[in-house]
Amino acid sequence: MSVSPPRPKGPPLNALRAFEAAARLGGFANAAEELCVTPGAVSQHIRALEDWIGADLFERRSQGVRLTALGAEAMPGFAAAFDAMGAAVHGLRGAARHRTLHIAALPSVAQLWLSPRLPAVRAALPELRISVSAIEAPPNLARDLFDLSLFIRPPTGARGERVLAQDMILPVCAPEIAARLRSPADLAAETLLHDALWPEDWALWARVMMPDLRLPTDGPRYSLYAIALEEARHGAGVLMGHQSLVQSALDEGSLIAPFTVSVPSGKALMLEHPAFDPPRADLARVVTLLGEQVTG
Repeated sequence: MSVSPPRPKGPPLNALRAFEAAARLGGFANAAEELCVTPGAVSQHIRALEDWIGADLFERRSQGVRLTALGAEAMPGFAAAFDAMGAAVHGLRGAARHRTLHIAALPSVAQLWLSPRLPAVRAALPELRISVSAIEAPPNLARDLFDLSLFIRPPTGARGERVLAQDMILPVCAPEIAARLRSPADLAAETLLHDALWPEDWALWARVMMPDLRLPTDGPRYSLYAIALEEARHGAGVLMGHQSLVQSALDEGSLIAPFTVSVPSGKALMLEHPAFDPPRADLARVVTLLGEQVTG
């Protein structure tokens, strides 16, 4: 008999991570997006895990996948385990007095709201390095190595969330266009600029302000809100402004709001940090500083 017989091997960590993400998010494609891999890679990882345990964790259907009874039973334990691992990693970075603060933000928020406010944060915390990643979807702060996120999205009431401002929308345009707009009905003759992330903005505002009129929908579309805002400054048309993103342009007069009534979008400018105890002292200070500058 061997003095050191081979020990049974467990499944790869990546396979367990793929299963947990797919189970929590409801599909292989969503898990792939979160894990920054392909859906095929997620499928292979889960198939390897199923081969290891000798049972299916998902039912494969033409409309997608669904957890089996075994998968549904196993999912909570793995979700708690990966949440605990995330907390441990964040705690390790905090205990090591990691001096870089990683912020994830929607590109438009990073460019138009956060960037002008960072000098005050750096002045108050000169020893802290601040790294900003512009991404389209809010990260999972229990897992991802971001310390803070800033997105315009619906509030969820989760611990660690803070509403900085309700998202109010209203049309904005260059002064020369504003001069010829007397009522919302005049917008029917103008070029309306559309943001790809918020394609429903014009319809949402129109339902409240001009429910009996139809606005043109064939205007230019932009994948980056900051570009759409610059085009509005240059007279390309009228943009539906998100007040927290366009307020500085309104204050300086490069954009005008021809109709002063704003409409709530149902979203908010949301600041979120990991809900771990105890929070990093420098993170708490950044949260306070950004909150103080909401109207600044």
